[in-house]
Amino acid sequence: MKTIDHVKLDRIVAEARRAADERNQGYRERALKIYPWICTRCGREFTHANLRELTVHHRDHNHDNNPPDGSNWELLCVYCHDNEHQRELEAQAGGSVADTAPTGATHTPFANLKSLLSNKKN
Repeated sequence: MKTIDHVKLDRIVAEARRAADERNQGYRERALKIYPWICTRCGREFTHANLRELTVHHRDHNHDNNPPDGSNWELLCVYCHDNEHQRELEAQAGGSVADTAPTGATHTPFANLKSLLSNKKN
């Protein structure tokens, strides 16, 4: 049975995290310089105090596609960003419950009302 080299595994994970952080800082900083600090979806405005809640969304969902002009980015608040990715997951899975047409109500509470009222008059 093979033994796991935990030191090597920890190093690989640390390098991957460091590379992801560098990549994130690079395009995030550029996007914040290009675009106004407003969520593209809900219109919420951001300041330095809450800027951490504004994220960069990749329109084509490819985090390695970072053109210098920012054409693959849009700034979204964390809530809209989560919603966007959830919609993408649902689309890949073939839709969501919300995509189905709502069914009409089957209960008719006043179906007997006319007969009840006419019986009362008699």
